[in-house]
Amino acid sequence: MITVFGSINLDLVVVLPRLPKAGETVSGPDHQTFPGGKGANQALAARRAGANVRMIGAVGQDAFGALALSNMRSADVDLAGVRSLTGSTGLALIGVDAAGENQIIVASGANARVDSGWLVGGLNAGGLLMLQGEIPFPETERSIGHARNAGADVFWNPAPVPSEDLSGLLEGITTLVVNEGEAADIASRLGISGDPDAFVDRLADETHAIVVTLGARGVLAGKGPDRIQIGSPDIEPVDTTGAGDAFCGALAAALDAGTAFERALREGVAAGALACTATGAQSSAPAKEDISRLADQIV
Repeated sequence: MITVFGSINLDLVVVLPRLPKAGETVSGPDHQTFPGGKGANQALAARRAGANVRMIGAVGQDAFGALALSNMRSADVDLAGVRSLTGSTGLALIGVDAAGENQIIVASGANARVDSGWLVGGLNAGGLLMLQGEIPFPETERSIGHARNAGADVFWNPAPVPSEDLSGLLEGITTLVVNEGEAADIASRLGISGDPDAFVDRLADETHAIVVTLGARGVLAGKGPDRIQIGSPDIEPVDTTGAGDAFCGALAAALDAGTAFERALREGVAAGALACTATGAQSSAPAKEDISRLADQIV
């Protein structure tokens, strides 16, 4: 069982001819509304990749709350641990250009008031806790402690990277997933090299798997003495918004199922690539059979 403790948003997406510069207004023809939030995105992606998933988080008592939960509910994600709090649901404003690149502004809403205490009694030995970076970092830290006490593994994708002290970064973390920018940010504060190879070499050991996603170049990872680099398949990108979350969800689902680390990475890469071929963060999360089929083709 995967338990996701993280953000739940509603995404408002506008397709633009180009992304605006600071102080500039760029118009698009229309907008679309999608359930989102990195926690919810990864919960749905893991569920579509075949895992049993429980979501722990919060929405507001406004018109956006039910919409933000709709995809997870349809996919049979367990939502019993989602609270409805006074105030607003988290909201993301997303611009996407013709090449599929994006800019995102997030209003945290109820996500700023989640409580790691909601996890107590809900984590089990052998289970997997998934965390991201869109909820308050103190709650993330406390949730890692709850997972350690329960004997659960912890999968952390610190996106965005928290501003707090990261000197104890790996304590309690089983799998760390970052992109190149996040790796460089973390490395600068730890006083180590932000080069992906050096970053993995420095932090990966027998109990910590380190994964750096490289966009169109695939992924670099390490666990113990093993170093693995997997290229990404050629695709025509439509929208990159949900690629990282699809990668994380599929990777976590594979690891939760006991899949070998290298194969799990291939499934994550396949899911991330497939997510780039459709619009929206959750709507682009691929199904297990499609992930497996593409993963078989990745060299």
